[in-house]
Amino acid sequence: MNSHDSILFKPATLGEVELRNRVIMASMSRARTSNPELIPIPLQVEYYKQRASAGLILSEGTWPSQEAIGAADVPGLFTDKQVEGWKPVTEAVHEAGGRIFVQLGHCGAASHSALLGGAQPLAPSAVNLNHQVFADGFQQTTTPRAMTAGDIARTVEDYARATRLAQQAGFDGVELHGTVGFLIPQFLSDKFNLRDDEYGGSVENRIRFPLQVLEAMISEWRPGRVGLKLSPAAGMGDLQPTAATLPTYERLVSRVSALKIAYLQLQESPEDLTGTPVEALKEGSARYFRPFFEGPIIANGGLDKARAEGVIASGAADAAAFGSPYLSNPDLVERLQRGAPLAPVPSRETWYGGGAAGYVDYPSAT
Repeated sequence: MNSHDSILFKPATLGEVELRNRVIMASMSRARTSNPELIPIPLQVEYYKQRASAGLILSEGTWPSQEAIGAADVPGLFTDKQVEGWKPVTEAVHEAGGRIFVQLGHCGAASHSALLGGAQPLAPSAVNLNHQVFADGFQQTTTPRAMTAGDIARTVEDYARATRLAQQAGFDGVELHGTVGFLIPQFLSDKFNLRDDEYGGSVENRIRFPLQVLEAMISEWRPGRVGLKLSPAAGMGDLQPTAATLPTYERLVSRVSALKIAYLQLQESPEDLTGTPVEALKEGSARYFRPFFEGPIIANGGLDKARAEGVIASGAADAAAFGSPYLSNPDLVERLQRGAPLAPVPSRETWYGGGAAGYVDYPSAT
């Protein structure tokens, strides 16, 4: 396919937001917010501005509350100062002709008391994730505290407040982080959600919390400004797919479809799914869940230009998200259009923490 004719570079509409191309910059934590108040810094303005030719930028995962924190040096969106820190980011992206959503995520059990002022992490149930988190170096998770009904109600309101603040900060929309072992998949898991109230047990009960969060976010803006990211094939620590995973996600995606949100983003697992309870997703989560979701779908995970074009052309997805290529290719769209070689993915030593090196010092191909 000639790059000029490639479907990747055709305009698209996600909800209320018009994109100039279908290349999406996926959310990637970079841990550069080096201040105790978790306020975005000028370095982050430059980082996002450099990548604004993407059809849509999805920000690094951003905390909707103090309780949501699950890693060091990651920004928040729950204070007025954080709003002021984000404004230069959104302004720079818009001035460059781009669009940007903020991804809002709560880590739940994937956190550590060292990040929470000594408090236990909150989760659906008191089940240890048995995973390492970035807290003054990597630390092993401990057993979280099971959320009370009051904790759940407060967390839903935290997402609503963060959605209000996202509008003040100038974002084009908000994405609910529902992937890879964080709070949303913890509620969805029959292994980690052992509750015996309205939030646990049956499929309908386990999908109740994410639906309430989405509805709260929609109530603060509009459906066409809200997206959802899920990763039914992927796991973290002891939270891995089970026999209940596909029926749970099928029901959730069907219910979400009725909410008419801007898009559903589906992230693949890098693992071989042969012999797992989610082997049916081997040919792609976007393709599998297409019949359950009427709105736009973003495919995410292991894509290059040809695979991205293929999944869009097939009708399984409407846009394609790229993660690690954006680390060292701020002009990824232009490189893909021109057929220019991509800079290699950099060493993991520069992914998290540090300063400008390995963050904003990658040249464009031109």
